[in-house]
Amino acid sequence: MTTNDSRSATARPSSVGYLGPTGTFTEAAILTQPDLASAEHILCRSHSDVLFGTQEGEFDFGFCAIENAIEGTVNVIQDTLVFDADLLIQREVVIPITMNLLVVPGTEIGGITRVISYPHALAQVRRFVRSQLPDAETVAANSTADAARLLAESRDPNTAAIGTALAAAQYGLEVAVASIEDHPDNQTRFVLLARDGIPQPTGHDKTSIVVFQRADRPGSLLSILQEFAARSINLTKLESRPTRERLGHYCFLLDLEGHITDELVADCLKNLQAKQDQVKFLGSYPAAGERADEVREEVDAAWADAERWIAELRARVG
Repeated sequence: MTTNDSRSATARPSSVGYLGPTGTFTEAAILTQPDLASAEHILCRSHSDVLFGTQEGEFDFGFCAIENAIEGTVNVIQDTLVFDADLLIQREVVIPITMNLLVVPGTEIGGITRVISYPHALAQVRRFVRSQLPDAETVAANSTADAARLLAESRDPNTAAIGTALAAAQYGLEVAVASIEDHPDNQTRFVLLARDGIPQPTGHDKTSIVVFQRADRPGSLLSILQEFAARSINLTKLESRPTRERLGHYCFLLDLEGHITDELVADCLKNLQAKQDQVKFLGSYPAAGERADEVREEVDAAWADAERWIAELRARVG
């Protein structure tokens, strides 16, 4: 598939794989995107199934949660993208996350002794569980929707699930307590993934890369960051991950404002590739959130002026 292939993120996807069963936050995020909502939905048992299913062509696109405002990065997804899969991000989607305590109708909260959900979801409601259900055992499920499904099947009045209102409606449960997340501004970032294709620039884009260091030496991270600072490229995320080689060896994952077609971004990545051991490109794609194109336009204009100045000086050589 090329960058102009009909399966690019600007075309209507025919099939999208994501973590099931129905009623997950991932599904809620997909339903905010008209083209994804109308595509064929392939429910997967795990994040790995989503990623490798996309790579192996089982469906056109994969859709995964990659970062949460409270719990941070979903490492299993990020590490698979960095080390094991060869996929490109097509867009990002950010939605507010509201956690709910789901119960079998008629359940008394005081009798709950067990709470089940996806580990990331459980981590986002620690304060509520500690204060309201201090003696309850927490049990991991494959997803928030899977937790709701398991509760609906067991009809256990002593068990509650953490999940979406969508899952409650889907599986015949009640929302006993709504909005139990520890922080009111909780959000999750999702990414749409494809085997190939880079969306056209929109003026409000983000680029994701992984930088592997040529050597672990003092100032190595600084030398990477200076490439961005010198070009006034704003980093929206910087994270280190073990390279899986040996202790003390890390790679750096970076999200930056701009598109690979921007001269500044391309020049920066070219220098990083030349100076570091390896740069893995994870995609340039439309960014969610407030627009920052006005700032980028000012920086691009200044860079273009500098390029013309240099060109004029070189023209006088000889």
